[in-house]
Amino acid sequence: MRPAFSYFARVFAVGFVLGTVRTLFVVPRLGVRWAELAELPLMLLAVFGVAGWLRGRYPEVDDPALARRTGLAALVMLLAAEVALGLAARGGSIRELLFNRDPVSGAAYYASLGLFALMPWLRARGRRVPPTER
Repeated sequence: MRPAFSYFARVFAVGFVLGTVRTLFVVPRLGVRWAELAELPLMLLAVFGVAGWLRGRYPEVDDPALARRTGLAALVMLLAAEVALGLAARGGSIRELLFNRDPVSGAAYYASLGLFALMPWLRARGRRVPPTER
């Protein structure tokens, strides 16, 4: 659970900072759709970087099964945090929060969640650790 929490916490922190900048400065100028789409490559870059950092900090995550579990557990934590923060900030229901999204940027957001969950596994695929190095 420690690798999953580390992965979630670092990506969530980046998303919190970028989301604040997006909401305060970019949305008023570009609108929600374009602001979210502009933020997305930065978040994916963060996901890629943090997943790489994770491999260096927790070498056991190079095991494909553990990498998949780490990504899935981190996704559950991320969704729980986003729902909790969203309900606290905007109110409404969980259903509204998760499904009342712009069709274009919302679809991109959900695709990015899939990449977030898969990234530890995708980064681990490139390097197989021999049993003697574990």
